[in-house]
Amino acid sequence: MSRAVLSLGSNLGDRLGFLQLALDAVRPALVAVSSVYETKAWGVEDQPDFLNAVCVVDDPVRDHWAWLRAGQAAERAAGRVRELRWGPRTLDVDVVTVEGVTSGDPELLLPHPGTPDRASVLVPWVEIEPAAVLPGHGPIAALLAARPEDDLASVRRTDFELR
Repeated sequence: MSRAVLSLGSNLGDRLGFLQLALDAVRPALVAVSSVYETKAWGVEDQPDFLNAVCVVDDPVRDHWAWLRAGQAAERAAGRVRELRWGPRTLDVDVVTVEGVTSGDPELLLPHPGTPDRASVLVPWVEIEPAAVLPGHGPIAALLAARPEDDLASVRRTDFELR
């Protein structure tokens, strides 16, 4: 089986609609989805706030490359244009981790290297998998507890719902 954790983000256009588009792209492999959170942008900070969510997917016929391609296909369907690293985007789908897989390939680094430092990923992930472990880094609850208070405060749960 290929169990993966995907991080979803959008800060342009129909943000909630684009997150839903990403979920629809991985259905029926969808196991769990977090609440929707609003977060400040980082990297390039002069841009609109993001909506973020995390989902867990599982499919016996998909490997880590298939999860990457599914995410990229959803990004294309959302009209994503890659102009500026960490810039605004209609949809961003990151493969955070795939069970039993590590990768140093520049196209697909696993686990995703930014995860330990991103409350926007850790907060929604711990909501749906409180005992999860990020390979090479430890329990995500411990990673989250180590984040600065201002980082945690920048992740705000919304009333939006994904299905």
